[in-house]
Amino acid sequence: MLIDKHIPFTPLEKLGEFGLIERIAKNFPVKYTNTIKGIGDDAAVLVCDEQFYYLVSTDMLVEGVHFDLSYTPLKHLGWKAVVVNLSDIYAMNGIPTAVTISLGLNNRFSVEAVDELYAGVEFACRTFAIDVVGGDTTTTRGGMCIGITALGKVEKSQIVYRNGAQKNDLICVTGDLGAAYAGFRILEREKQVFLENPNIQPDLAEYDYVVGRQLKPSPPVELISWFRQNEFKPTAMIDISDGLASEILHICQQSKVGARIMEDKIPIDIQTQKVAMEFKIDTNTFAFNGGEDYEILFTAPVSMHDAIKKIPNVSIIGYITDAAEGVNLLSKQGSLVPIQAQGWKHF
Repeated sequence: MLIDKHIPFTPLEKLGEFGLIERIAKNFPVKYTNTIKGIGDDAAVLVCDEQFYYLVSTDMLVEGVHFDLSYTPLKHLGWKAVVVNLSDIYAMNGIPTAVTISLGLNNRFSVEAVDELYAGVEFACRTFAIDVVGGDTTTTRGGMCIGITALGKVEKSQIVYRNGAQKNDLICVTGDLGAAYAGFRILEREKQVFLENPNIQPDLAEYDYVVGRQLKPSPPVELISWFRQNEFKPTAMIDISDGLASEILHICQQSKVGARIMEDKIPIDIQTQKVAMEFKIDTNTFAFNGGEDYEILFTAPVSMHDAIKKIPNVSIIGYITDAAEGVNLLSKQGSLVPIQAQGWKHF
């Protein structure tokens, strides 16, 4: 890599992913009136017409960083590449409509391998009723790289950002947390066993749920349908891609509030708990810092408590406080522990 010696050198890890994004974003203020929201939320928001906004979100998966083809079937990878982008559209309370797919490959991949990858893409598009409307293909010197842009729309009256949480709002989450990371730990362990002795075949039957959450995640699309059918609108939303800690901190930072999460209310599947015990890791580490669950974290007025209790597969895990109180976990023992994001770091 050619580096100009006259330019100061600051390691990327000093900023981290979100620090780098913030540094880039400050140089690109919004110029056009039809750009409602630029960098800084789950998706960009653009004017469509008098009734709707367009939603646009882009994500990239890189071999050796986001996926390992030694245990990730190509069909599952195609599915996952699509749905992790759709999750960002749902997190804006929107409905995805289309994706573009850019694919980087080297010559170790065959035509049949690409067919298998796109079979997973097609299954995801059919399941969530979206179109593939374009993309790009190129060669790489390294492994596979998949870049996807998801497009969607949302009624102007229904758009939900990260910055709308208010004091006393309830903090809610769909599904359960930490399962995808538990699946990742199991797959990595079995990979090492196989590398040491290729004659030993992995038996993953007792870990089917967590392995499935890692290899074939599915965003809670039924939540958005429930919101529409019951005329319910959260005050803030975000998808859980980097772990509960990172996402609640995003909401609190952008909403300028604090939060209190109750440890005994965090939904964690029994199989996730079992894996945490096997690895001698605190279960909360899986939920707060594991990532890749692609559940939805949202806040809503306390007056909506009874309505929220009726939403299938949703748990109330805490409430919003004044910013001065910070973002804390209320432990089962009754002590307050500051929440810090220690999830995935790209640099």
